Amino acid sequence: MQLPERVTLASGLTVDLNEMCECERDSVRSLFNQVVLEGDSYPQLHPLTERDFAAYWLVGKAYVVRGQGDEPPDDIGAPGSILGAFYIKPNFSGRASHICNAGFIVEPRYRGQGIGRFMGTSVLPLAKALGYRAIMFNLVFASNTASIALWKSLGFDTIGRIPNAVRLAGDRYVDALMFYRNLEDIS
Repeated sequence: MQLPERVTLASGLTVDLNEMCECERDSVRSLFNQVVLEGDSYPQLHPLTERDFAAYWLVGKAYVVRGQGDEPPDDIGAPGSILGAFYIKPNFSGRASHICNAGFIVEPRYRGQGIGRFMGTSVLPLAKALGYRAIMFNLVFASNTASIALWKSLGFDTIGRIPNAVRLAGDRYVDALMFYRNLEDIS
């Protein structure tokens, strides 16, 4: 996959995918912290400091999806604004470091427009190009039906279920799913 990659999504939104640059670090951390506070997809209880964010998100490679439309300059979808982001990093060390992990976030006002699918589709050849042989997600909340549907549609297998793994707001517990996808068939 050649970066940057510009695509027009089925929703009509034109976006660019590229590696995250240093100047975007605070914007991605802010978006990640917003997602953390929603409490529906990441296990963190509190927003991450710059240091904690770097230790969590910037261990491997980080990518962003930038808006490229004709929206007014004050709109979040204005050219250059970050509409989504993801990382790719080793899931395990040593003899199992050929299996990667990835995490994804989408700007809330732009969910449902194909950004998550675009990132999910893009992570596969990017991970393979980085030398990974497989990708594994350790903790997909069972209540996150959009993510579950996406990973299944992209050929991921459910390889495990962790009962009551996640405590949501109101002390409601949900299971977490583990997903796995071999990358050997990715071109």
